This record gives sequence, C-alpha cells and structure tokens, in this order.
Amino acid sequence: MDIASIIGVVSGMGFVLGTILLGGSIMMFVNIPSILIVMGGTVAATMVGYPLSDFLAMFKTGIKIFMFKIEKPQDIIANLVEISNKARKGGLLSIEGDIQTTPDPYLAQALQMTVDGVKTGDIAAIMQKKMSLTKKGLDTGADIFSSMGAYAPAFGMIGTLIGLVQMLANLDDPSSIGPKMAVAMITTFYGAVLANLFFIPMSDKLLGRNEEEITNMNIIFEGILSIREGEHPKLMEDKLKVYMAEGKEEEKK
Repeated sequence: MDIASIIGVVSGMGFVLGTILLGGSIMMFVNIPSILIVMGGTVAATMVGYPLSDFLAMFKTGIKIFMFKIEKPQDIIANLVEISNKARKGGLLSIEGDIQTTPDPYLAQALQMTVDGVKTGDIAAIMQKKMSLTKKGLDTGADIFSSMGAYAPAFGMIGTLIGLVQMLANLDDPSSIGPKMAVAMITTFYGAVLANLFFIPMSDKLLGRNEEEITNMNIIFEGILSIREGEHPKLMEDKLKVYMAEGKEEEKK
C-alpha cells in the first residue's frame, strides 16, 4: 500500500473541505448538475479519445496508485547472480527448479526459454517484444489520467458558461444573479479539484511506477542473456548494478 498517495489525497481533500467550512456551509458547493457535466463530460471525452479496452483497463491500472508491490532491483540482481552461479556449476538444466519458484512470469518465461536451449537472439527478441508491450500498456494508463486532467477543467469551464448564459437570460430578477453566479462557478471548482488533486497527480505517480517496472524488466533481460551466454556471475552483477546507479541519478534530477 502506498501511504504517500493515501496521505496526499486525504490531506488534500481535508484542506479543501476545511477551507470551505471556515467560510460557510459545505452544501453551498454541492450541485448535482455541475457534478454531472464535469464527471460525465470528462468520462465521455476520455472514451472518445481512447479505445474502450484501454479505458476499462485504466481502472485496473489505477489500483497501482494506492496498492503497489514491486521487487527491489537489488533483490532481483542477487537472485540472478545466484541462478547464474548455479548454471555455471551444474549447467542450464540445473536452474529448471527456479522456473517454478519465481513469482515473476517475465523471469519464469525467460528461464524456461533458457533451459529449453532457445537461441540467445530469439530469447532477446521475445523478451524485448514483451517488454515493449508492457511499457505501452503502462504508459497508456498514465496518458489516460493525464488526458482526464486536461478534460476536467475544460468541462468545468463549459459548465460555467452554461450557468452564465442561464443567468444572463434571467437578468430581470436581480436577486437571482448572485446565487446563479455561484452555481455557475462551482463547475470550474469541480474541474480544477479533480484535475489537480486526482487525475494529474495520478498520472505522475503511474509514470514513476511504470519506470520502476521497466527497470526491473531490463535487469532481468540483461541477466538472462548473460546467463544464456555463460558470462561470469561477477561480470553480470557489475553490469546489472548500472541500472541501480541510473535509478539513483533519476531520483536526484
């Protein structure tokens, strides 16, 4: 579970609601038509912009924002070094048992191809293709949330314009101008909150998650090729640790 995401959402909503309550009733900010046009319009625009399969997959991808568990790169490297040592001592067939014990299907498939004697070039091609498809799927989820972050304020503005038109059409009643103006502005408020507290931060978080997953897949990719080619485990370990160094450099930027 990602505590930072939960704290961020809860505290963000807390600050917004707290500010509202300090100035009056929260019911002043509740308007069903405004909610419908912002949420409905955002969802509709997203479905227009993306295939239905990608849109539906977004809900599964979104779980990674709050529930995310990934193996540490150093643990993957240590496991690959252990497998490499085993392969050098007992041959490639000796690592067949690791196929059943590994929880990572990407690593399991790669080990199976290695044990089966598949050529290095073919292993590399299959692993790269799977990595590419995985990255595409992960990036699509982040792109969808980013698009929703752009659509929400736009539909908030559309709702405001609708409210202003309705208000201007009834200028004969001066007492209704203030309330109608307030309702017109609420849609902009909804759009801004949804975009800046939810959709855009969610997209940013998913991009970070995706980078971690692809880094792990790259480590496995390089490690399997080294094992297949019979490289010394120490040399393989040194090569794989470069990915950890690159990750630390990215965190500093």
